[in-house]
Amino acid sequence: MLKRLETYFEFASLGTNWRTEILAGVTTFLTMAYIVLVNPAILADAGVPLPAATAATCLSAAFASILMGIVARYPIALAPGMGLNAYFTYTVCLKMHVPWQTALGAVFLSGVIFLAVTAAGIQKTILRAIPHQLYAAVAGGIGLFIAFIGFQHAGLVIRDPNTLAGMGSIRNPTTYLALFGLILMAALEIRKVKGAILIGVVAVTALAWPLHLVHWTHSTVGLSALTQTAFKLDIRGALGKGLLEIVFVFFFVDLFDNLGTLVAVTKRAGLIAPDHSIPRLNRILFADATATVFGSLTGTSTVTSYVESTAGVAAGGRSGVTAIVTGLLFLCAIVAAPFIGAVPQAATAPALILVGSLMLAAITEIHWHDPLVAVPAFLTLVLIPFTYSIANGLGFGIIAWAVLHLFAGRFRRQDWLLYVMAALFLARFIYLGAN
Repeated sequence: MLKRLETYFEFASLGTNWRTEILAGVTTFLTMAYIVLVNPAILADAGVPLPAATAATCLSAAFASILMGIVARYPIALAPGMGLNAYFTYTVCLKMHVPWQTALGAVFLSGVIFLAVTAAGIQKTILRAIPHQLYAAVAGGIGLFIAFIGFQHAGLVIRDPNTLAGMGSIRNPTTYLALFGLILMAALEIRKVKGAILIGVVAVTALAWPLHLVHWTHSTVGLSALTQTAFKLDIRGALGKGLLEIVFVFFFVDLFDNLGTLVAVTKRAGLIAPDHSIPRLNRILFADATATVFGSLTGTSTVTSYVESTAGVAAGGRSGVTAIVTGLLFLCAIVAAPFIGAVPQAATAPALILVGSLMLAAITEIHWHDPLVAVPAFLTLVLIPFTYSIANGLGFGIIAWAVLHLFAGRFRRQDWLLYVMAALFLARFIYLGAN
């Protein structure tokens, strides 16, 4: 039985094994487990019952990650997306006064459109239209993005009213523990120790305990709580209240965040083909789209691929088993949600910083001496972390690529889709600027 599974998941060709895949899955879970606590808190502001939102978050992440692992066989974990959950709550529900049930209907419709676009093969065409050097910029930009998040979680980068960002105090226990964790993980990586990131997370968590940085609150969360949100979505309301632009935003951001994430993860894992294509791309997109539909039915905002999957890849994960292990842990999290909060940010922050640094290796593929390539790549690279959005960074990169090639007289008819995407991104930015 195990031999058949190893053959199905291509262990031999990927150079992996069960121990490595399991460790990678645990590592991915630990770096993104914060979503179990953060997503329900955000959705609760929209009126979604907190226990139900927690159960829906765990169940949708479990279903989506396991589906990705089995169907697409990639080490990509999924969960309700950060950013999209904030848009769901603070823009759609609170600013526009849309009931959360109707907002869930809009999420459902965006997932259905995602599925239709995937079935038609349009997403594969879109991905092929993006210049491969922008792939490298996206991978590097996501590396900076997750490293920036890690620095914030570590308390090394803080808000500054004068300069937007400033340096925190290394006398802060969270900060010096995170720095210790970073040195430990990096040292273990240098010595090629398997599970270096996971060892670092566990070690820092143990050190954080006597410093009173490990906290959790007892609460009862279970599948029974889902009765408050499961199948409560209002699809008719989403169609009848002029909310199609909301459906479009959910779809548009999910599409390009997902494309950017899968490019970054597959590139970091060395799974992109020599012709810059991604094997089994339709299966990846099918899993993501199905996950969004499933999530809306259980009671959570858009489910999407997570850049934290790169932590598992850095730990050696190469096959779908990594995603399946992460999914199974999310399933366990339904009853263990309070204990997941015991892993402090001081432990997960260095993992994000280390993975971010490793992802910057991709930018060596960019022809920095050529402004036609360098400027769009630079905009993509820096605007992903600066705007907290993969879609925004990729959008500016595509617009700059199209505009500069037009001015340089380098327009090619076969690149028509790239120019269409540039126009759509420009329209999106103008629309967002007016709201």
